[in-house]
Amino acid sequence: MSIATRFRTALEDVGEPVLAGPELLPVRLARACAQTLGVDGAGLSVAAPGQDRMPLGASSAVAALAERLQFTAGDGPCEAAQRQQEPVFAAVPDLQRRWPAFARLLTGRTPYRAVVALPIGETLAGPGALDLFFTDESTVSDLDVFEALSVGHLTCAALGDAAVWAPWSPRGGPAWLHGPAAQRRGLVWTAIGRVAMVLDRTTPEALEVLRAAARGAGSTVDDLAGEIVAGRLDPADLWLPEDPHGAA
Repeated sequence: MSIATRFRTALEDVGEPVLAGPELLPVRLARACAQTLGVDGAGLSVAAPGQDRMPLGASSAVAALAERLQFTAGDGPCEAAQRQQEPVFAAVPDLQRRWPAFARLLTGRTPYRAVVALPIGETLAGPGALDLFFTDESTVSDLDVFEALSVGHLTCAALGDAAVWAPWSPRGGPAWLHGPAAQRRGLVWTAIGRVAMVLDRTTPEALEVLRAAARGAGSTVDDLAGEIVAGRLDPADLWLPEDPHGAA
């Protein structure tokens, strides 16, 4: 059976009614990726122009958390794969050496012990990436890289087809650009504006303030931003474990 047939079959198997909406296409695709490749988790994201990485969907709640932790850390395999447009393979020793902040968060809050990040091509929203997560780092060598890249390209093609043939969202663009993960990340940009105004910081500095505060509180930037936007947290009350100008 070809990889394309296996992927299509896996996508057809994601038939829960709760995932039927067009805005949840990335979630269905991430689940199909994980099933086709036999990995423990998968997540899709894009590098949105003028912003940081935007998540589209993940195969599970834990895989979605892993993406938020990487964003909270400020860098990691997915960002590297998107910048370099090359696959990135990282088990725990590699994560600790190259991205120590992300390594601490990932190993402390998820069962994952290795990440493979693959560029999947240019989507309507920017360069896409597929993160694959492993609970046993020794199983990374079992991954067929050619199959993984093929699945990534099939995923990118599915997003492109939906952008062409499916009705667009009233917010602009295809519905998959406005799923729950993307909407949640969108709150971060609103929160950054409030932090920048209250603390008199530039936009990049305000994001680093949020990252430092989230790490210090054992939270994520997305969760902290949600609290700020909802009015439950005053930016002036952010707990910072270090000087915000150096909070990287």
